[in-house]
Amino acid sequence: MLDKQTLFAASLFPYLGFLWFLTRSRQFPRLATIGFYVLLLFVLVTIPAGIYAQRVYGTSLANVDWLHGSAEFFLTLSNILVALGFQQAVRHQQMAQSDQQKQS
Repeated sequence: MLDKQTLFAASLFPYLGFLWFLTRSRQFPRLATIGFYVLLLFVLVTIPAGIYAQRVYGTSLANVDWLHGSAEFFLTLSNILVALGFQQAVRHQQMAQSDQQKQS
């Protein structure tokens, strides 16, 4: 059975592939793309924060509120950027359809 660290490390490769295809497609909302990159930043911040919590406080990251909250900020920011990116895309699509209907 895989331990959680191995599974976590293995999950980064498909996600990096997702980011690569996402960036190359150029059909994805830019702000949402940035949000998915910020999610990667969340992962990169969480790893050293977890190590720091274990070494300095002798407990997991989830038990060190100020450190956990600081790391979770990047997850929250990622979610907001993805949501706003898709909201912009939907509005842009609606405006394009509205303009098309006016021209007909």
